[in-house]
Amino acid sequence: MSENQRSSPAPAGRPLTVADVLALPVLAQGGPRVVTGPDGVDRPVRWVHITELTDPASFLKGGELVLTTGMPLPDDPAGVRRYVDELAAVGAAALVLELVRRYHRPPDALVAACRARGLPLVTLARDVNFLEVTQVVHALLLGHQADAMRRSQRIHEAFTALTLRGAGPEELLRAAAETSGRTVVLENLVHQALACEPSGGPAQAALTGWERRSRATVSGDGTGVRGPEGWLVAPVEYQGERWGRVVMLPGPAGPSGPSGESGPSGAAGPSRAAGPPGAAPAPAFGPEDVTVLERTAMALTIARLTHPTSWERSAHRGALRDLVEQRYRSPAEAHARITALGLPTEHSRFVAAVVDVPAAQDTARTEDRLSREAGVTGAQALVGLLAPTRLGVLLALRPSQPWRPVVERLSRAALGPAPGTAVSVGSPASDLAGVPRSFREATRVAEATEPGQALPPDRSFHERCDIGLGRLLFALRDDPRVQEYAERQLGRLLDHDARHGTHLLATLRGYLDAAGNKTVAARAGGLSRETVYQRLRAIERVLGRDLESGAQRTELHVALQALDALRGR
Repeated sequence: MSENQRSSPAPAGRPLTVADVLALPVLAQGGPRVVTGPDGVDRPVRWVHITELTDPASFLKGGELVLTTGMPLPDDPAGVRRYVDELAAVGAAALVLELVRRYHRPPDALVAACRARGLPLVTLARDVNFLEVTQVVHALLLGHQADAMRRSQRIHEAFTALTLRGAGPEELLRAAAETSGRTVVLENLVHQALACEPSGGPAQAALTGWERRSRATVSGDGTGVRGPEGWLVAPVEYQGERWGRVVMLPGPAGPSGPSGESGPSGAAGPSRAAGPPGAAPAPAFGPEDVTVLERTAMALTIARLTHPTSWERSAHRGALRDLVEQRYRSPAEAHARITALGLPTEHSRFVAAVVDVPAAQDTARTEDRLSREAGVTGAQALVGLLAPTRLGVLLALRPSQPWRPVVERLSRAALGPAPGTAVSVGSPASDLAGVPRSFREATRVAEATEPGQALPPDRSFHERCDIGLGRLLFALRDDPRVQEYAERQLGRLLDHDARHGTHLLATLRGYLDAAGNKTVAARAGGLSRETVYQRLRAIERVLGRDLESGAQRTELHVALQALDALRGR
């Protein structure tokens, strides 16, 4: 390989551009200078054409870098304009004029005509071997084509393997992002971002203002660059109808992105597509990006057919779990992600609830029912499975909207067809940052609720104010310290009843429930007062406690409630 073609300036995976060719040593030694159309030097070069004809356009098909010494250029301005018009109309990549033989400066008419048509005009100050240029560039083009075919084959094989393995949307988007080096987003027809795989930055940058930006990007037929930000979009179908689309955002250049370095002698680098608001311009998409996105869309279409589970439901589950477990990297990222799913995060008040469904019940049906009922109430909600028998509900309400009627309606919808279901609610949060706390409270209420525990007469859900001593101890029943306390306080009495067949524990319970009133305890237990006195003296002797002490009675009463919690009462 000669020095002139030892390395290609074009990164693998994108076409050779005018700027790349001008950077080759074989042309760089001629001192190239971009006179007009600097924004067009990112045009791909399909071929190199040497011409000394007055009508070279008739031999071109588009994408050619036209090399000329200027000998055939017409003398009159009208003829020059016609010459340039024909080149521009056929789609020539650029016109390269050697300033050695006929001209020593580019003719004004030629400069004006090229500028008017946006055709890049490049001048060479020194003699260049045009034949060597064609040999070097054509060798590179053929090499790029072979490399592109090999890369395309690898992309097809990778996505075929993912499809055969039954990969879901998250895994498919991850593969697309890793292959392209760009952020990839899956959205449904109402412009909700169901999955986002960022590349080279946080998801926040991609998802901020998603619905507004997405609606400004109108879909067309097939894959193409659309909208004011230059998104690359491809449709995703389900059972022959359009279901949504997959979007590749302009972003950091990956294997298929151009380097963006300036060309020689002031030549501008490749043009850049717009990115998210406030982001730096991004390299334009290449053919390999299109291949990746089309294969992603095809794999997603097949995944929809083979795994008809609602992807909206999966997206809600993932977003809720990330909120509950605080897996977002920043509050801004959480806001962007939740808003992109269609839940308003600005000027909203949030209420978190957990719904525990009996193991025999269908959680998916309860999930659908809660989602529908939330819409009827005028609230917006995310509903998703947090555990095998536990659903999470995040309600977004207007600041002035009372939350109890909404939760009451949701609770009745959950309880109606599913006996044994329990709804537990956390306290309202004024912003999204307080949602994890609201979920923690709802979970603690649920943990303190015994199966089938009676509800207050005025509502159908449990909340924090319901947690008394008994429910608190029930929630803490697995804590060894609670178990040790109950055994230390009552163990000797339990052993005595077991050995002697007595019922001292029942007598102690009746006495403590009667707040130390022996007469009431005797009446409640169907015993004589003397019998109660005798048993209480026996209890004091076995436990070594003074039942006349209010503090000691309190300790024993707590131990009894802990014992009840440990026994599942």
